[in-house]
Amino acid sequence: MNNEILWLVRLGLDQRLFTRAQAIAVRQAVGEAADLMDFAQKLIDDAIVEDLETLEKLAGLAQTKGAKSPPADDPFDESEPEPDPVPAAAAGKPPAAPAPKFAFDQIAGLPDDALAEALRGLLKATARYGASDLHLSTGARPFIRKNREFEYLSDRPLSAEDSLRLNTVLLGEGQKGIYLERKDYDFALSLGGNDRYRVNLMFHKNGAAGSYRMVPDKVRTLEELGYAAHLDTLKRLLSYHNGLILITGPVGSGKTTTLASMVAYLNETREDHIITVEDPIEVVQPSKGCNVTQREVGPHTKSFFTALKGALREDPDIIVIGELRDLETIEMAISASETGHLVIGTMHTSDAATTLNRLLDVFPPAQQTQIRASVAESLRGIVCQRLLPDTDGGLALACEILINNTAIQNLIKEGKSTGLRNTMETGVKEGMCLMDNVVYGLWQNHVISAETAKANILNRVLRNKIS
Repeated sequence: MNNEILWLVRLGLDQRLFTRAQAIAVRQAVGEAADLMDFAQKLIDDAIVEDLETLEKLAGLAQTKGAKSPPADDPFDESEPEPDPVPAAAAGKPPAAPAPKFAFDQIAGLPDDALAEALRGLLKATARYGASDLHLSTGARPFIRKNREFEYLSDRPLSAEDSLRLNTVLLGEGQKGIYLERKDYDFALSLGGNDRYRVNLMFHKNGAAGSYRMVPDKVRTLEELGYAAHLDTLKRLLSYHNGLILITGPVGSGKTTTLASMVAYLNETREDHIITVEDPIEVVQPSKGCNVTQREVGPHTKSFFTALKGALREDPDIIVIGELRDLETIEMAISASETGHLVIGTMHTSDAATTLNRLLDVFPPAQQTQIRASVAESLRGIVCQRLLPDTDGGLALACEILINNTAIQNLIKEGKSTGLRNTMETGVKEGMCLMDNVVYGLWQNHVISAETAKANILNRVLRNKIS
């Protein structure tokens, strides 16, 4: 098979567009002499691929990459682990999965290997069920969180001994030593294939506790996340080759998911060097159009600051920072955005004005004038988001988007954050939107309830219109 077909199969497997068995069947049907278009057409004719837009994009990318070299490994090699099957419901909701179950009352009688296998099964069942988090804490009933709601897995609180065993049974000796010494430990847990979890272990007054965040097995597009109405604005932001883009929102608002979606979009549409710094690495991004280098705080680098400082010597085009949390990191991110790099980072803030205040106020007064001028020039945009319970029992995305223009630049330089709201209201044609207006629109379209809308709108005039 030629390089173009090898690349199409490699990219299709990575995107879970089809399985390796299906690719091998098509290869046998079209023969070794087939070209890229023959192979792609057979995928369509046999109804293996229905997402024609994605197939077309991957075929174009395969042509570009195939002209240079074949993929590093043979995508038809059956000795490789088979990717998870493509989800059955292409146009609807995924098939319903049963609620996870676990015999918490039998923990004491299980040897470590059996307990480890049982916990792996619980994590996989929790992910299939559609829950976002699993919590195992001493003195509390084990529970999962699905669509922001608690669901308890047992009526019996975990004992200190059971909780410690559960939360350490999947750790290696080195990891366990770090956890017991530091009393805090963050890491990414991989159970093979696409089963990945972000784990935080800690101790509290009653004993050990662990929080397990489910990492989605597929990177969803920005449109699938709920940004369909703002897609052109976000794509315009991501088209820049320098500057600073901030993704913000409270804990649990989907910032990491949005960040991963943006990296995936850049990876497919550009040919650049992307360096990400995360704590820990959650979504693995295989290199496609871009060369993606993912670094984790702890195993790969001492801190966000040291990784960012080192990144400037590693010939990056795009730098993605998992969290802008301290003065040194923020200062280095602003400097990198001024020196010809596109920098994308996240912050725990609720709206554009608060984001700017948090970004600028970490600097001492003597630096304020200089840093305001730097941010005014380098900032490309701010995307604030939050997830609200919808009327179907799921979650709806609400967002606020600030696009830096001349008026915004002047407000930043002068420190007049109170004028941001009015400027954003008049900047709708440039793609800006306010959280209050977006939430009100969700209520008007019957996506969220009146109670949810009122709880998330600050504007009294809009709130009084809701009945």
